[in-house]
Amino acid sequence: MVLSNTRRLAFIVFSVLLVALSASAQESNIYVQCPTETVLHPDTDSNATTREDGIQCGHLVSGDGMVTMADEVDPDGVGPRGKQLYIFSFAEVPLPGIDGAPTEESGQYPGWVMEQGMMAANGPAPTIVVDEDDELFLTNTNVGMVIRPDLFDPHTIHWHGFPQAASIFDGVPDASVSINMGASFSYYYLAKDAGTYMYHCHVEATEHMQMGMLGNLYVRPRQNKLPDLTNLNGFTHETGFTYAYNDNDGSTAYDVEYPIQIGSFDPDFHDASFNVQPLPFAAMKDRYFLLNGRGYPDTVNAGVLSTDGRPSQPVSSLITATAGQRILLRISNLNVTEFNTLGTNGIPMEVVALDARLLRDDAGNNLYYKTNSVTIGGGQSVDVILDTTGLAPGSTYFLYTTNLHELVNNAENFGGMMTEIRIN
Repeated sequence: MVLSNTRRLAFIVFSVLLVALSASAQESNIYVQCPTETVLHPDTDSNATTREDGIQCGHLVSGDGMVTMADEVDPDGVGPRGKQLYIFSFAEVPLPGIDGAPTEESGQYPGWVMEQGMMAANGPAPTIVVDEDDELFLTNTNVGMVIRPDLFDPHTIHWHGFPQAASIFDGVPDASVSINMGASFSYYYLAKDAGTYMYHCHVEATEHMQMGMLGNLYVRPRQNKLPDLTNLNGFTHETGFTYAYNDNDGSTAYDVEYPIQIGSFDPDFHDASFNVQPLPFAAMKDRYFLLNGRGYPDTVNAGVLSTDGRPSQPVSSLITATAGQRILLRISNLNVTEFNTLGTNGIPMEVVALDARLLRDDAGNNLYYKTNSVTIGGGQSVDVILDTTGLAPGSTYFLYTTNLHELVNNAENFGGMMTEIRIN
């Protein structure tokens, strides 16, 4: 694809849409539901103006954007590095009156959201982290497609694997609300069951997930908040200790955690969408293999990657720890085409949970196991702990796919689904 001309066209379309949608947005409203108290979390201070602990709020926009792959040379011959791919995804915008956002009372917030949200899609989508028993109020605003103004796709947020009590908030369009262009909807979740999950758009799921509407999501356990010196069956909990699950024995304690989302893109599919061509569903074959939306060596870049001046891939996959620490890897797979295997060299993985469920039998016995690789399919997650005790400071290890054909950035070798584990 030749981006120089299409960028000019996109800018024109963007400007027209921005004026039209911003004007209409100024006359409407985006209501972000974010209470200061609820029945489950009552405000114990009648003079309080801030939310109580246990109430979390967020605002995502859904639309389109561009990401940059890790090729050393742009195969289209345009730009200094990496092929650019057109994506659909989510981005985060501040709540009203926070971090420079206008207040709702000003009437400027809807137009501001449109301006901030257009062409802001992230790969992967913003990471969502909540504590067990939290109430999450998550608003999603569909800002529309700038590159493809002919598309009026609705979007949803589906928390994959989460036992949602109310189907209206589940995000599966057959039984819940879909969010049309220019509309907003606030999801409500009561975060039960700690673990590693993921979220994605469930409208035309194969297309929207291939296009990038995927994000990391995990729930931290209530065990983290136990009183100091609590006895967990012989393990003494101290304030500040963190765990992957409510294990009641300290066996999932960790020092640092990293979300690692497995994914991959078919450039032909993305190019077809960008160029308004029929989508090759039957011929879908991924050739960019990614961890948190990046291929190696971009995976070890600790910063935010930008495309055309906009933050596009904010989540680094670089893993760092001090010798002796325990590393929790929250690995999820939202690949729509195949199973994937991730392995480590030199540091055994202790698998403690699969699909957000602690590995235990009915009698409460741990079924954790050590391995050098894990294989999971699309929609699955696995929690593994790496113990760095005895490792030499300054050493580097690798987390990589053992599917060797996935260690590529399209036609370029020595890239793809790999990152580094650096011991400080």
